[in-house]
Amino acid sequence: MPGHWEGDLIKGANNRSAVGVLVERSTRLVLLSKMPDATAESALAAFTAKLNQIAQPLRQTLTHDQGGEMARHRELARVTNIRVYFCDPHSPWQRGSCENTNGLLRQMLPKGTDLSVHDQDALDAIADLLNNRPRQTLNWRSPIQVFAELLRGIGESHQATVH
Repeated sequence: MPGHWEGDLIKGANNRSAVGVLVERSTRLVLLSKMPDATAESALAAFTAKLNQIAQPLRQTLTHDQGGEMARHRELARVTNIRVYFCDPHSPWQRGSCENTNGLLRQMLPKGTDLSVHDQDALDAIADLLNNRPRQTLNWRSPIQVFAELLRGIGESHQATVH
């Protein structure tokens, strides 16, 4: 089912910088958000901005770990109209798509580096690289191709119900 997201933060050197990571489970589409730090306020702002750019039918749930950056999850749920769930403690496999994506991201955003040097345009370019990379799990289609197919399907079903 499309519209179910996994979320996480990747942190930079000395945990002083962070990037918000969102991955749509069925398409593996990646969204990245520049964050000034790893606080709940920054996570709320970053995830709200990115999730509200997504069409409502493709914004159903968000599953996150139990990090303190999600302390404002009720507010996030309210302003994005998404249901927020949490993984069990120490259970990264419950967000496997996001964990795999974080591994891919670390090729371009290595551990121990200052992530604050990357502006939102640079993060969007990194996300574009991943979103245009064919995946075996998607029958060698890219996440952006699969996501575009979903959007077309939603548009067609919406037109059918309007007429």
